[in-house]
Amino acid sequence: MSKGVVLLSAGGTGGHLFPAEALAHELAARGWEVHLATDARANRFAGHFPAKAVHPIASATFGSKNPIALMRSFWTIWKGVRQATALLARIKPVVVVGFGGYPTLPPLYAATRRGVPAMVHEQNAVMGRANKALAARVSAIAGGFLRPSGTYADKIVQVGNPVRPAVLALQGAAFEAPKEHDAIKLLVFGGSQGARFFSEMVPEAIAKLPDAVKKRLRVTQQARAEDETRVNARYTELGVSAEVAPFFSNLPNKMADAHLVLSRAGASTVLELSVIGRPSILVPLPHALDDDQGHNAQLLVDAGAALLRRQPTIDADSLAGDIMSLIGEPNGLARMAASARGVAQTNATQLLADLTEAIASGKTITEFKEGMRP
Repeated sequence: MSKGVVLLSAGGTGGHLFPAEALAHELAARGWEVHLATDARANRFAGHFPAKAVHPIASATFGSKNPIALMRSFWTIWKGVRQATALLARIKPVVVVGFGGYPTLPPLYAATRRGVPAMVHEQNAVMGRANKALAARVSAIAGGFLRPSGTYADKIVQVGNPVRPAVLALQGAAFEAPKEHDAIKLLVFGGSQGARFFSEMVPEAIAKLPDAVKKRLRVTQQARAEDETRVNARYTELGVSAEVAPFFSNLPNKMADAHLVLSRAGASTVLELSVIGRPSILVPLPHALDDDQGHNAQLLVDAGAALLRRQPTIDADSLAGDIMSLIGEPNGLARMAASARGVAQTNATQLLADLTEAIASGKTITEFKEGMRP
């Protein structure tokens, strides 16, 4: 018999769905009936989500300065609140957990209006706009890379970011620094918002490396479908061995196989670099309002595991210099790989499930934190 219903709310991107999926598996294993509320975009990819049912809920962003667009957004969000209210009345969850992003606004707002215990999980080192909007209303804020500070410090419980099983299976995978004349494996990926920059910049940076280094390089690079042929052709022209594709289903394995990773600095990426333990050059997504990726990247930089480079300052010469400085010091790469490990909490899924159950049972944050102490 089920312990009760837990409603998770996530959507927009895989970065929000991954931790929700990990929590869903853990809660289901503990005997809870899990439901997912998501937006129409994420609903297309939610078929594999381990939930009894997936419920599309209307939502919209509220970042536009256009008054008409703002009115439409608020109307859509209010429509979502009404849908979520009806859903809550039907499935009667004992707790609602949101994972950031605009799709979480209607379900979490509806839950707090009805007196249903609610909490949010913030993956990043700084709180996103949706979670900020909900922070005053929810009972708890589970921090991934977020540290207890600021106005809502008393509500923040640092549990870490849930790790996907495919990544956890590679935890601490042995790093073998390339010896002289060995192949040097470079992994490059940027997600849907970052692949274009890397497709344009990385081949030109590699073009500036010494010929002896180019012959040793084995590049695995994510590129948009419309860029794939051009990027492949450029590597062929340079005589560089490369595997270029729009998507890699086995990205964690590619990361474990790499000597150096060049990527954005989303919370999931920083988490996986830490769990697997790989050196990296991180280029945060520019123009983000809260610079969440910059703050995430700084965690690995402070650990001695990464270089942080801002996109506007990068050109082919500077990127070639960074790549060369790292791969030219194999022992340094090994030290960075070792330093990456330990930034992430690998028991985050269990801690997040514990916190979810505590909020559902009516425990206070103080009581839960007391129970966490060794």
